[in-house]
Amino acid sequence: MQIETLKVFCDLVESQSFSQSAIRNFITQSAVSQQVRNLEARFDTPLLIRNGRSVTPTTSGRILYEAAREILDRFERMQSEIKSSGSEMSGSVKVATIYTVGLYEMSMVIKTFLKAYPKVNLEVEYLRANRVYEYCQRGLVDIGVVTYPQARKGIRTIPLPSDRLVLICPPDHLFARRRNIELGRLDGENFVSFTRDLPSRRALDKVLRDHKVKVRTVMEFDNIETIKRSVEIGAGVAIVPLMSVQREVQSGTLAQVQFKGESFYRPLAILVRQNREVTPAAQKFIDLMTHPKTEL
Repeated sequence: MQIETLKVFCDLVESQSFSQSAIRNFITQSAVSQQVRNLEARFDTPLLIRNGRSVTPTTSGRILYEAAREILDRFERMQSEIKSSGSEMSGSVKVATIYTVGLYEMSMVIKTFLKAYPKVNLEVEYLRANRVYEYCQRGLVDIGVVTYPQARKGIRTIPLPSDRLVLICPPDHLFARRRNIELGRLDGENFVSFTRDLPSRRALDKVLRDHKVKVRTVMEFDNIETIKRSVEIGAGVAIVPLMSVQREVQSGTLAQVQFKGESFYRPLAILVRQNREVTPAAQKFIDLMTHPKTEL
């Protein structure tokens, strides 16, 4: 049995798709089917249940998958350690993150990492939060980065420094004249918010509700960039991470106002798959995320 066959099987279980497994391994779907048949013949038991175009493992298939996943993870780590035993770090790191974190908090980390380890192949994919969790659980990425982290089966979280939240408004807004403002002053204000299905929206709604503040939500978007543009044209005010508005504040298109008496933060965390060894290259990326000022 070859390691490539185990990889094809694991990719098939994780993607639940013959076509996706074929794409990931640069082979045909018929070749994937043949390798599955070979495994079933070797162990003399069905390994998959076919449901139309998708597949799920049988009990025996799940046992094989768990064992094969451990073998592949250890094999990948061994390869990384061998490649990294020379003078320069090499290998690959796959990262999944939400758009705002990738654009702001991770931008400098990515630049620093690529400069320090030019032989490492760094892949960053931008996804919605639920997909980041899914990709980590299925082992499709080495690292996930999310806001408002939640406990999920099979995932270990590593806390990151939190984002400070600020109020933003147009430069000619009454609030722009203030250095700080009580959260209660937002009562009745036109408010530009995130869509209801996002963790940031749920967290902000809870903050406002806990402080008995009722805003008038006039627009909802799934990304900070559109929220900022809407505030710039006077649609309303918004609450966003401090780092996300530095450019607009410096250029004068937006004003930021700190909250008085209490500070609010957006927690961040790295996600890694439990019981899966982190490669040396991935660990370097994690170290840089958790200690961005560390010399590498």
